[in-house]
Amino acid sequence: MPTIALKIDVDTLRGTHEGVPALLRLLDRHQRRATFLFSLGPDHTGRALKRVFRPGFLAKVQRTSVTSHYGLKTLLYGTLLPGPDIGKRAAAPMRNTQLAGHETGVHTWDHILWQDSVVRKDADWTRRQLQLAIDRYGEIFGAPPRVHGAAGWQMNDAAYLLEQELGFTLASDGRGTHPFLPVVQGRTLSVPQLPTTLPTLDELIGVDGLSADNVADHLLRLSCDGRDHVYTLHAELEGGQLAPVFDRLLQGWKAVGLHCTTLRDYADTLDLSALPRHRVGLGSIAGRSGTLALQGAAA
Repeated sequence: MPTIALKIDVDTLRGTHEGVPALLRLLDRHQRRATFLFSLGPDHTGRALKRVFRPGFLAKVQRTSVTSHYGLKTLLYGTLLPGPDIGKRAAAPMRNTQLAGHETGVHTWDHILWQDSVVRKDADWTRRQLQLAIDRYGEIFGAPPRVHGAAGWQMNDAAYLLEQELGFTLASDGRGTHPFLPVVQGRTLSVPQLPTTLPTLDELIGVDGLSADNVADHLLRLSCDGRDHVYTLHAELEGGQLAPVFDRLLQGWKAVGLHCTTLRDYADTLDLSALPRHRVGLGSIAGRSGTLALQGAAA
């Protein structure tokens, strides 16, 4: 039976306070489990506005109604309003995900800072950012994190190497077609990558006639190709105004016999030692501005 691994990125304070509980209710109703990856430090979402000159960014903002999904207050964090500390202010809903039987892990410390900077930063900077997130996760959950999923699908070589050193045992940091072991600087690393294989709602809605009314059917067609998939959703979207879309997806996947589960449970079905080796790099994908981490050529 093909598997859909559900990876939920939680980027903001609002997404943690409002989107996470909504998703917990929805997943409970469908009796499905997912992996929640948390942003654990300051919410500086407003600083994303400096991406306005990035090719494709304005078009994406116009297509996906960013203000309605994130809220005006969130879009001012880090600029006109101070960025609230998500981990300090929203530890309870984070812990509730684990209490409800879901997997939890690290998305980032400062989402905007990582997404906009990590590609150009060195190993020391990368280590500090990862360690801040690891320490805060430990404070909240009482145990170290084992799963990492990079903010904005942004990585550098040091980040892959540090995942192995800092105790992560599973990662979903980029986009690709199938699970693999990353090869970085000539080294095959032991932390398997389960890349996102399906497009996200914000990449699809507003393109080629797709809307909130029909995008679920489109995604169902893409996911019913006989292969396993990793689907990334966002607490701010599928836990908010696009919850009905996710509801239809869960119904549709169940109807066609696809099994929805966590990244860890999916990984447990694989022979990790026999995974193919692939280089990692940067590239672009349809519907998303800028470049992001991609599964590269076989090594």
